[in-house]
Amino acid sequence: MEGATGLRYPYAIGSRRWYNDGMAPDPRRSSTTPIRDPVTASARPRRLLPVGVGLLLVGAVVTGGWALSEDTETRGSPSTTAATTATTAVAGTAAPTLPPTTTLPPTTLPAPEAAPTDQYAPTPDVVHGTLALPTLGVEQSLHEGVTLTAIDRGPSHWPGTAMPGEAGNVVVAGHRVTHSRPFHDLDLLRPGDPLVFTLTDGTRWTYELTGIEIVAPNAMHIVEQTSEPTATLFACHPKGSAAQRIVAHFRLVEG
Repeated sequence: MEGATGLRYPYAIGSRRWYNDGMAPDPRRSSTTPIRDPVTASARPRRLLPVGVGLLLVGAVVTGGWALSEDTETRGSPSTTAATTATTAVAGTAAPTLPPTTTLPPTTLPAPEAAPTDQYAPTPDVVHGTLALPTLGVEQSLHEGVTLTAIDRGPSHWPGTAMPGEAGNVVVAGHRVTHSRPFHDLDLLRPGDPLVFTLTDGTRWTYELTGIEIVAPNAMHIVEQTSEPTATLFACHPKGSAAQRIVAHFRLVEG
């Protein structure tokens, strides 16, 4: 076939292609290689893929896009991945057995009674044992109550405060210049000096002085209870006056 430019193109007869009206094969190609006709090639219909193959390719593209999106989401949420991994690990193993713990019940401290409103109210005479201050040469019966009715009898325990040997604060009141004046020389005590309680049941508790302070008559902090066994003695101050209070603090050392 002759084109517009005078060139001759290969053409086909039957199942063979021939060149320039001759019966010789195209010298530029091997006899087994078919020649592509530039005119008719574009007009030939393209070979279509079978429907099944096409669906598989489309599915591969779609699945690949979902996997990429899922991977991006996973990488963007490291905490989610870590939590999932941790959950899987825990689910696959037995929970560790923790050693048993012992919880001690909280210590209930004594609750001091309020100061009496009537200093001369009748008060039963209850004796718990003896109180001794060996450094001062004092040893007297230990009574119960902080009314003047009780204190006039001798050193007297504040109701509701700890008893000797117990956790808490043993609070005892006494006179300095009247009646048996057990705390006359309370100001002469020095740190480490002993205070000894001997109770009627025969138990003996020894405390030692930690310090002395002077407070106002209404200073109620002196009766506060402590988690450790302590003791407090107090009396009027200065001697012969009720303007202040002298307070001696002790801690338990032997019992």
